[in-house]
Amino acid sequence: MKLGINLGYWGAGMDADNLAVAREADRLGYSVCWAAEAYGSDAATVLSWVAAQTERIDVGSGIFQIPARTPSMTAMTAATLDSLSGGRFRLGLGVSGPQVSEGWYGVRFDKPLARTREYVEIIRKAMSRERLTHEGAHWTLPLPDGPGKPIKLTVHPVREHIPLYIAAIGPKNLEQTGEIADGALLVFFAPEHAEETTLGALRAGRAKAGKDLGGFDVVPTVPMAVGDDVDGLADLFRPYTALYVGGMGSAKQNFYNKLAQRMGYGKAAAEIQEKYLAGDKAGAAAAVPRDLIDSTTLIGSVDRIADRMQAYAAAGVTTLSLAPAGFTLDERIASLRAGVEALERAGLA
Repeated sequence: MKLGINLGYWGAGMDADNLAVAREADRLGYSVCWAAEAYGSDAATVLSWVAAQTERIDVGSGIFQIPARTPSMTAMTAATLDSLSGGRFRLGLGVSGPQVSEGWYGVRFDKPLARTREYVEIIRKAMSRERLTHEGAHWTLPLPDGPGKPIKLTVHPVREHIPLYIAAIGPKNLEQTGEIADGALLVFFAPEHAEETTLGALRAGRAKAGKDLGGFDVVPTVPMAVGDDVDGLADLFRPYTALYVGGMGSAKQNFYNKLAQRMGYGKAAAEIQEKYLAGDKAGAAAAVPRDLIDSTTLIGSVDRIADRMQAYAAAGVTTLSLAPAGFTLDERIASLRAGVEALERAGLA
């Protein structure tokens, strides 16, 4: 199992620290550095900046939002980033959510699975440098009633195949991801519930493509905090968990809430969402079960984290992307180093 680092969103006043974290992860031998986007900083610019100031670590979009770019534009960006980084780019995609898709991009959040499948097909065709044609429900290239003609990518990518990942939570999305992608970007991944929440669906998708999970990259992002006060460290992640389970989406459509339900936390998930959407964020955080936090984070001593890393590896994780907690650069750097130490103690390095 390899380690990654997830820098999350940029533009919050800690960009210089984020670059230092990426450079230290590069020095320590981390496999990949992911950057996110929502409706603030875009991931492509950030990844260019990080790639220019690192040497070995891969840079990955975690994620590029599908409603933000046409598939052809994403292919251009992927080819450019891979070229500039010397073959170190990983392309992560996701549909985002209805609030961002419709409120920020003006793109209807309809048929996300079909839209994702078409998007990947077009990207793969464009990256192959064949003349681009496509007839689908969401995109037609070239348009049939104008001067457009089939053209091909002028950039020669460094690699014939850039690894393509999809952020997936729901069973149908996970199954499709297993079928059409090279890896899955996951959140709130609990090793104890891996088969029923994640791996079973991924495996079904791989079978559709005539493959198994061999060579498929299973990549959860896992918050991490090192220390002796496990209860106190768990409390650090209560607001984070409550935000996703309670506030990421509407009462009817919250993918993270449904995931918590599938993990057996149905009653708690309902209470967290009810309180969060009513404005009681503190109450929502207090309602998060300690077991839910403990199963989806890495908290405690290095030895305790090493034990949990063994559980993640046994559950099928191939790249464990850490999201170190900490308000200072020193705290985050210390967590990076502790991650490597834990991996070595677990016998997984």
